[in-house]
Amino acid sequence: MTVTVMLEPAGRCRWDERVHITVSGLAPRQPVTLRASLRDEKGALFRAHARYCADAAGLLDLERAPALGGSFAGLEPMGLFWALEPEKPLLRLVKRDVQTPFVVELEVVDGHEPGAQRLLGRAVHERDFLAPGVRREPVRAGRVRATLFLPPEPAPFPGIVDISAAGGGFLEYRASLLAGKGFAVLALAYYNYEDLPKSLRHVHLEYFEEAVNYLLNHPQVKGPGVGLLGISKGGELCLSMASFLKGISAAVIINGSVHNVWGTLHYKGETLPPVGFNQNRIKMTKDGFVDIVEVLNSPLEGPDQKSFIPVERAECPFLFLVGQDDHNWKSEFYANEASKRLQAHGKAKPQVICYPGTGHYIEPPYFPLCPASLHTFVGTPVIWGGEPMAHARAQVDAWQQLQTFFHKHLSGEKGTIPAKL
Repeated sequence: MTVTVMLEPAGRCRWDERVHITVSGLAPRQPVTLRASLRDEKGALFRAHARYCADAAGLLDLERAPALGGSFAGLEPMGLFWALEPEKPLLRLVKRDVQTPFVVELEVVDGHEPGAQRLLGRAVHERDFLAPGVRREPVRAGRVRATLFLPPEPAPFPGIVDISAAGGGFLEYRASLLAGKGFAVLALAYYNYEDLPKSLRHVHLEYFEEAVNYLLNHPQVKGPGVGLLGISKGGELCLSMASFLKGISAAVIINGSVHNVWGTLHYKGETLPPVGFNQNRIKMTKDGFVDIVEVLNSPLEGPDQKSFIPVERAECPFLFLVGQDDHNWKSEFYANEASKRLQAHGKAKPQVICYPGTGHYIEPPYFPLCPASLHTFVGTPVIWGGEPMAHARAQVDAWQQLQTFFHKHLSGEKGTIPAKL
């Protein structure tokens, strides 16, 4: 009997969508190993595998059959995606060109690894980043360097400015996926791209203000304000934008800082100096990686208080999404301090969602955890924190939470999010 790997949906689907994997044509209770592999755009190989047993009818359904070990264990229908690990250590899976899909190869081999050898079946699965009808438009307007993603008609759409972490370069995949949910999303570059500044030694919020105004004035974007979405340094910048700029209706901060980090922030004659740090607080893990979570000084003590972003000026609602095992900096402490400062000045209490076992890079669903990689500013590999299964579950929930938050505050609607992603 022919062994067949079946996927539902059968064709190409978005990266953040759940896929149902079944294998038919196996012998009753047959032990097999499922393997997944993916090459990124630079050729780096990512792999995952899990051991299973078919049911009494020779069918293996990943929605019902628990993995018996391998890269993960238990009932994890999407485990072959979120458990992908780089063949070469210290690599983070990112999508650089959203106009092409990631291709995932799925294989079924007889027996349980490491002894499994005989290939029984194979399937190729494409996971893309542009939903049907989503338009990608490069933006070169004044100083603004960005890419705008627009959903299918009818317009206008609620608008969001999306700012990535500083270390990943100019990335569009989160913005492109979010545009498929009904938002006009501006993925904004802010340094080391084309004619933008090569470093973050001096950051001028006027550039970000120009980007906000561009989006607000776009004929397919509804007002009266736009949303902000940022992670890491991008989250910190979104917090500064919400504190200083007008036209902001909602902000989602993913593992961001409440004080200015790395360079001086400028806006209309005001400056925020960077927070200080102490290299003596760097720790080394047992695996020889650097742990920098304690390096930055407290924003509540001494001269470093001047680096605290004046969140009390902000007029918009906030959602803080926090990995409790973030080792880049103290994200949970920062979110709670921002909440205290806002409430002390009569502002609405922000929503703070903390995820146990979750590290720094909270991505759209099914991106694998990056436990350690090169830190752009530190210049050496650092740990980011997180445990793979907990981190994967947090990403699914965080993706739902931020969509609901933006639908509520940008559309005036609660919004409906699919039960399964």
